[in-house]
Amino acid sequence: MTGFARHAFDAGGTRFVWELKSVNARGLEIRFRLPPGFDGLEPSAREATRKRLTRGSCYFSLSEESGSVDPGIAINQGALAVVLAAAQRLSQVEGIAPARADGILALRGVLVQASGTGDPTEGETGKAVIEGLDEALARLQEARQQEGWRLRGHLWDILDRIEGLVASAEARIDSLVERLQARIRDQVALISSETQLDEARLYQEAVLAATRADIREEIDRLKTHTGEARSRLAEGGVIGRRLDFLAQEFNREANTLCSKSVDHETTAIGLDLKSAIDQLREQVQNLE
Repeated sequence: MTGFARHAFDAGGTRFVWELKSVNARGLEIRFRLPPGFDGLEPSAREATRKRLTRGSCYFSLSEESGSVDPGIAINQGALAVVLAAAQRLSQVEGIAPARADGILALRGVLVQASGTGDPTEGETGKAVIEGLDEALARLQEARQQEGWRLRGHLWDILDRIEGLVASAEARIDSLVERLQARIRDQVALISSETQLDEARLYQEAVLAATRADIREEIDRLKTHTGEARSRLAEGGVIGRRLDFLAQEFNREANTLCSKSVDHETTAIGLDLKSAIDQLREQVQNLE
């Protein structure tokens, strides 16, 4: 689900800011951008995130608004030399523009914790940063929940459309039987004018053809799936994966209905049904 949250807090004499963004995804993907020296907090930050979120592609950044000049940060001369050599080679061979100083210093490993200084991720500072992330995650959850409520109304409309199409297909069952009977009579008349037919065998084939064209089971299952989807939406909570599974079942029944159709009208209903189900599948990807 989509959402954004920002939370500023003080820790160790520094003003920190967490900015969290999430967009739609089938699973949970988390990317962190942390200041130099704070990489050690990433495992704890991931654990805190997984406790609150189950889906979404998330981009989390921690920045320092004030007090960011830290005498405990030093330049890793070896890493810097490697980066500068690579940048010079790319500029000469590939014609890429020379790297800027701020871009080079932002690379992981170029700025390191100076020897003899404390680790900023330990003690109260590290604890405050994780607590700040938890507060930002709570705000992100709230934003995503608001988005979910807006999406709920759209999903309800799609289910209304699916129900209407299923009702239209069900209303055509009797006419489908009559059309199938007429088709079988015409085919039998055409063949029997030239060939002597076994009536018992002919009856068996007619029954088999009628069974293959019967869409009652598909109609019943589509009704069941629609009722289940409505119940899940009314229930709320973490329902994205369940609705995603139901959308796959919807699609399977719609495909079978189209394959059994014996007239253009029913086929058209089936295709409209598949279109509505595709919309449902697309939207449920946005739910937690």
